[in-house]
Amino acid sequence: MRVSTRAAIVFGLLLVGVRAPAQQIVTTTFAGKRYVICRVDLTKDRLDLFWRDGNKQPFKTFDAVNQWLRPKRRQLLFAMNAGMYREDYSPVGLYVEHGKQLRPLNLANGKGNFCLKPNGVFALTKRAGNGRVGASVPDAHVIESSRYPALSKSTTLATQSGPMLVIGGKLHPAFRRASTSRLVRNGVGVPSPQKVVFVLAEDPVNFYEFAVLFRDGLSCPNALFLDGSVSSLYSPPLHRNDAWAPLGPIIGVTAKR
Repeated sequence: MRVSTRAAIVFGLLLVGVRAPAQQIVTTTFAGKRYVICRVDLTKDRLDLFWRDGNKQPFKTFDAVNQWLRPKRRQLLFAMNAGMYREDYSPVGLYVEHGKQLRPLNLANGKGNFCLKPNGVFALTKRAGNGRVGASVPDAHVIESSRYPALSKSTTLATQSGPMLVIGGKLHPAFRRASTSRLVRNGVGVPSPQKVVFVLAEDPVNFYEFAVLFRDGLSCPNALFLDGSVSSLYSPPLHRNDAWAPLGPIIGVTAKR
């Protein structure tokens, strides 16, 4: 979303399954809704955030990210939009690339999904005792924004959005099963420290439905909404390179060419 300055449910019917290094992308149906799910293994996969190129111009598209990666002999294997952004495509909240904070944590109150507290941060952190950023396998976190400062000194990558979908195994208290606010949405969950799950809904879903997927279908005790309406996906195996909306921050799995 561009922000102006302005009960047993059977899960796992794989319709399409594609595996690249350790990353796995599938399409599946959960509770009658279709989703694309990307599972990332941080012991084998590299996650990166992208906002601006070397000239400090926002990428806006997956193609622009790939063009920027080409001379570095890297490429995208998977990507999606990584959080809410302003009219100039800058992140609304916290944004950390390669250990460098480019935008501060945003704890402001206000209207809209970002400020539907608790909101949260998806972050990768280096392990204790590791003196060099990126030198070992990172730990993944989805954490309430107010708790992020405890992680800040070890953070290598972070993006802030809101609301939280799942908080300590419980759904966000504001969500209602009968809500008629249904959109194509995307989000991220962390089932374990080295495993990350990204999801894009192929069918419009409300927050309650989306959160239940993460909690019950994907076993994520904590999950974060990234955005709706502009939710976009890059996946060559699925023949997806969505380019119908210019994007702010983008998150993706990259590999050597």
